[in-house]
Amino acid sequence: MIFVAVFLLCLVLGVPIFATLGVPSLIELLSSPIPLESLAHSLFDGVDKFPLLAIPNFVLAGAIMARAGITRDIIEVMRAVVGQAYGGLAIVTILSCMFFAAISGSGPGTVAAIGTLLIPAMKEDGYPADFSAAVASSGGTLGILLPPSNPMIVYGVLASVSIGDLFLAGLLPGMLMGALLVTTTWFLSRRHGYRGGQARFDRRAFALALWRGKFSLATPFIVLGGIYGGVFTPVEASVVAVGYALLVGLLVKRSIGLRATWEALGEASTVCGGLVLIMGTAIFFGEFLALNMIPQKIAAALLNITTDPTLMLLLIALILIVLGTFMETLSTVIILTPILLPLILKLGIDPIHFGILLVVTSEIGFLTPPLGVNLFVACGISNLTIEEVSRRVLPFIATIILGLLILLFFPQISLLLPSLK
Repeated sequence: MIFVAVFLLCLVLGVPIFATLGVPSLIELLSSPIPLESLAHSLFDGVDKFPLLAIPNFVLAGAIMARAGITRDIIEVMRAVVGQAYGGLAIVTILSCMFFAAISGSGPGTVAAIGTLLIPAMKEDGYPADFSAAVASSGGTLGILLPPSNPMIVYGVLASVSIGDLFLAGLLPGMLMGALLVTTTWFLSRRHGYRGGQARFDRRAFALALWRGKFSLATPFIVLGGIYGGVFTPVEASVVAVGYALLVGLLVKRSIGLRATWEALGEASTVCGGLVLIMGTAIFFGEFLALNMIPQKIAAALLNITTDPTLMLLLIALILIVLGTFMETLSTVIILTPILLPLILKLGIDPIHFGILLVVTSEIGFLTPPLGVNLFVACGISNLTIEEVSRRVLPFIATIILGLLILLFFPQISLLLPSLK
């Protein structure tokens, strides 16, 4: 089939993902009686999705907060908590990534915001540079699991699933994954004797750090509390996040000006401009997938292997981990959701649970070359090669796989909070 052959060829050649989706669809359109006007309609329908407005706003809020010094406030509080524990500053990195993830919704953005401050600090405190980079890149994976998550928003739009429910479903898995990463960091630090010279826990220093960072620390509670409390929708919450970030940065901390705000706007535009192109062609691509009955054919092939829901999820997870090594996260979500969702629904698997598993497998892709985006960001900050950091990140990849298996075998972890609504 020409449609499939051209699509696979574009993937192998590394063609930009919007063209990989659009070129085979266009070839199929030109060889069919369908009018060309349908292309314009599909491209428009792909981006005419109200929930997608949340993504540029959350990215912008994270960019403003990073420039306003809000990230530094978060780190100071975490440092006061951890004290002189083994791997103290490394654990601070994981905890800070968890906190910042509840603002930005981006994995690489979390690595950049936290790693820029803490990778040099860890090196000064006696931690090896490759270990510091590995910790920061691994902690950054939480940026897409803890809400608000950009891949969750895209999945919710494509799968017609409540984004608010997806955000709720990501809370407990995000905390579980954070706890596993902290445990791994502590174990590796104790094994190798990584222990910085930071003072022991001091209640007064902790209280002072909390007071100084009160406006910064309030950000995720305002945003997520508003969503879960029914005060505003995820899209409205993203606008509130931008407004609050500007309020804190311009008026409270007075740490940013027009130039920094303009830079943050540029960063958000760069991230989201590509998403608009991809979403437009993704709808176009999905229509021809359905026309050629490709989801049904793939489902039939997989059902010939097993009809057990748990075994099917294990098989899909393995496929996603392999694909994640050379496909960008949003691209994986956009391409595979329309293909796998009919199969998931046929087996009676909850689409919210599947969405969480899809995001967790994408976390692994952030850490695996040749397209490990978090690795590249951390390498740029630490001035190391990808080979040097890849070796030190292997224990963290194993930890995320362990977390994936726990979530896969115990779906109640993902579904508990949404069921309580």
